[in-house]
Amino acid sequence: MVYVVSDEVQPKNGGPRMIVTGFSNGMVECRWYDGYGVKREAFREDDLAPTEEERERLQG
Repeated sequence: MVYVVSDEVQPKNGGPRMIVTGFSNGMVECRWYDGYGVKREAFREDDLAPTEEERERLQG
């Protein structure tokens, strides 16, 4: 799936809900709040899936 900045995603193997903030070197950059602070990490596109809410928004 192709993501755009502001899409809500989460790792396919489970994990936090994150917001796509950019792209770099073929990776999808994401940020999320873990209860203590804002975290950021880059993921391979294949390792991410849209959240249920994001899927509904895209379909409707």
